[in-house]
Amino acid sequence: MLGWRCSTMRVATARARTQNWTPTRSSCAATMHARCNKPACGWILTPAMMRARCSTPFGEAFPDAAIVSTLSTQLSWSHLVTIVALKTPEARTFYAQRAAQDGWSVRELSHQIDRKAFERTEIAAAQTPAPSASPTQVFKDPYFLDFLGLHQGHDEADLEAAILRQLEAFILELGRGFAFVERQKRMVIDGEDFYLDLLFFHRRLRRLVAIELKLGRFKATHKGQMELYLKWLDKHERQVGEEAPIGLILCAESSREQVELLQMHKDGITVAEYWTELPPKAELERQLHAALVDARERLARRGLLLDEKNKDE
Repeated sequence: MLGWRCSTMRVATARARTQNWTPTRSSCAATMHARCNKPACGWILTPAMMRARCSTPFGEAFPDAAIVSTLSTQLSWSHLVTIVALKTPEARTFYAQRAAQDGWSVRELSHQIDRKAFERTEIAAAQTPAPSASPTQVFKDPYFLDFLGLHQGHDEADLEAAILRQLEAFILELGRGFAFVERQKRMVIDGEDFYLDLLFFHRRLRRLVAIELKLGRFKATHKGQMELYLKWLDKHERQVGEEAPIGLILCAESSREQVELLQMHKDGITVAEYWTELPPKAELERQLHAALVDARERLARRGLLLDEKNKDE
């Protein structure tokens, strides 16, 4: 029993170094009751972590004790330290939820933060306001395909072949839940053959996900092609218990105004750019920030127009 108390005090003292919390005999006893109930968790919640309002950075980042209690059963102390360092509450919430939902390791969490997963997901989500046929927080914009090793002058066949060679890395870039189904999916319509570039299935959403790869800038005609593929998949490939298929069009360059005017989210289609080469970190952050601001402004304008239309009706 004495050894257990000493061990508890050592843990409390270690936590104190990061929280300016002075361990006492009574606080060690309280620590015992706040012990994480996840067998492999390996860390203990201190009273300072469990307080709803405290002056530490941790308390400021997560002021709700209920949220802290929930996260403690799913994330390690190292996860939370990484998340607390983020600048905005939206980013902290996003990464905490994704890390818990997808089972990210601390290394994967840091990788996703470095690759700006939050900003890219927010940019893509701006295309899909409610109500929408596409679920939000699934796609990103842009997708970073720098791991493919492609350079200027590649064609769609080169892009597809490179993705298949690096399929594991491509799925990691897509996000957890995606399972590869087929390449060049053949569809016979009116006696004519059509081929979808890539077909995936999202386990959590229980949906087929059609992906088309396009060189150059997005064109309005791409929408009609994807709509045709989704209708065919819905009729011939959708299984009992599955939701309607959704589509992702990956282009070298997006046409945001065309995408907005076409209201592609109503048909379950998302358009995103892919980058085969990444700029320096500072330039990358600048470009993503500008794109995120633009996406939010478009979403706000769309909301205002919808409100005005409802008032007129």
